[in-house]
Amino acid sequence: MVKKSALIKLSDAELEKYVKDGNRFVPEAIEIAMIILEERGRLFTEKEKAKIQQIIQHKKQVEEDKLNEERELWKDHITEDPNAIRLYSRELILIISLFLGSIPGSILLALNFIKLKKNIPAALTLIFGFIFLPIQNFLVPFIYENTNKNFFTYKYSPEFFVSSIGSLILLVFWVTFTPKKLPYKAKSPILPIIISLIILYLIIINYQNWFSSYFLVSFAK
Repeated sequence: MVKKSALIKLSDAELEKYVKDGNRFVPEAIEIAMIILEERGRLFTEKEKAKIQQIIQHKKQVEEDKLNEERELWKDHITEDPNAIRLYSRELILIISLFLGSIPGSILLALNFIKLKKNIPAALTLIFGFIFLPIQNFLVPFIYENTNKNFFTYKYSPEFFVSSIGSLILLVFWVTFTPKKLPYKAKSPILPIIISLIILYLIIINYQNWFSSYFLVSFAK
């Protein structure tokens, strides 16, 4: 946010740099600099005004294009094209990791990376998925011990919060290591269902108390 009070302290010569072609200033700063100069008696010709407006519009277009590009990077490019590469869908991976933990989500995402011949990201994803389990088991009790317990509901529980962090990290892995704007077709959900059922069974029996900090375990209490 550009404030007029900051620019008004500048000299006319410094403000003139804001309205010159090739400057590195944001559109809002250029507009404010032009207003201040006019208030100080600077008379712009119609040609100069048109040129400055052209500079401003160009910069705004560049900013908009950059924003759209960033949105495209985070967009899920799933398609029905039968010729597209088949991967486990991002939505499915995130839902599974949210409710069943980072382990099944990381396994599915790692299989995607292997399919894309990205073995190092696949290994990193698997390592994260299994390491996040003890991290979650540490964070959840820590949050309970250091916050007001009356605040929590099933939607705002530490279990759900930490699980959400795990899902978001997997999303970052997807965006970082998957080729940009790669169209893909959703792979069969059979393997994700099998993995989910196995993990769900382990969560239900809370094997070796590994899953005590999981959202589903706390919800069942």
